[in-house]
Amino acid sequence: MSRIPLVDLAAAHAEVAEEVEAGFKRIIADTAFVGGAEVAAFEREYAAFSGVPHCVGVANGTDALELAFKAVGVGPGSEVILPANTFIATAEAVVRAGGTVVLVDCDPRTHLIDVEAALAAVTPRTRAIAPVHLYGQLAPVELLRQGLAGRDVAIVEDAAQSQGATRHGRPSGVDGIAATSFYPGKNLGAYGDAGAVTTDSEEWATTVRTLGSHGGLRKYHHDLIGVNSRLDGLQAVVLRAKLARLADWNVRRRAAAARYDHLLSGLDQVALPVTMEGNEHVWHIYCVRVPRRDEVLASLNAAGVGAAIHYPFPIHRTGAFAHLGGSFPNAEAAAPELLSLPIFPQITPEQQARVAEALAAALD
Repeated sequence: MSRIPLVDLAAAHAEVAEEVEAGFKRIIADTAFVGGAEVAAFEREYAAFSGVPHCVGVANGTDALELAFKAVGVGPGSEVILPANTFIATAEAVVRAGGTVVLVDCDPRTHLIDVEAALAAVTPRTRAIAPVHLYGQLAPVELLRQGLAGRDVAIVEDAAQSQGATRHGRPSGVDGIAATSFYPGKNLGAYGDAGAVTTDSEEWATTVRTLGSHGGLRKYHHDLIGVNSRLDGLQAVVLRAKLARLADWNVRRRAAAARYDHLLSGLDQVALPVTMEGNEHVWHIYCVRVPRRDEVLASLNAAGVGAAIHYPFPIHRTGAFAHLGGSFPNAEAAAPELLSLPIFPQITPEQQARVAEALAAALD
């Protein structure tokens, strides 16, 4: 019996293979490997998809976060508040921008940032709050914005897992700035590393583009100390082909999540994921909570089910950020129980039934 992958990148490629091959031929013929018409077209198309006027393609999602932080003024002496339960890149980007990481806990049911805790952590040194749109649904940015009214604190949304998700009908970045990743396994994945910053601010977009091109928009004119972080033409070809299908793929992910909800509803030891009211989830990850997680994971993997963990440790429990210390009970309680099940647009009901049967057997 064939293995069920966590994410089936081959199945996704099969749907876009012809377009990608034709696009690669165009890039090679034009030798437009860095920037160029394909990148510009993708930026326009992804901005339109995201409901914002500006999109700047960059080399990866971590760069996108760093450049977004720098664009809003994060630097030495400034603090950025973010949830303890996120991928380390969110915290890394703060440090790379020159800022100081301040962690807060998450909501115990949705695992999204605890809004009250985040607002309580604001100090005169706070330059930004970075809500993470975890697993495919948006954090309640509007509540953060309301709580920050009158304060000079930016919101930089970590949208690496939420391409196409909305909250009360609004996508990420429409009232500020968001950073996303196009790592291959994302809902919109490249064939290598890639990322983007989306924003409604022309000033921030220009700053991001300038910083990502060695600090200048004209060759050999360097107005800022920047970095080299640009989207290449080959990745833009892939992203354009997949973007045309992303809305449909997200619909298929929602259908798969609903099937899991039904298949797993009778397993008392499984805590199903919770969607916050007002959110349209895009199910980048279908994450449940189970007892004896590591044992269950090993059993699933042995049965040919490519389950995984997102994430095994909160940020303050990693070696890189152990110096932060602190206690974040909800994040710490969730970490040893979280289990990600296979989900991708092309997953079949038969595959999902196998996953559910294997999970039931592992918990028996």
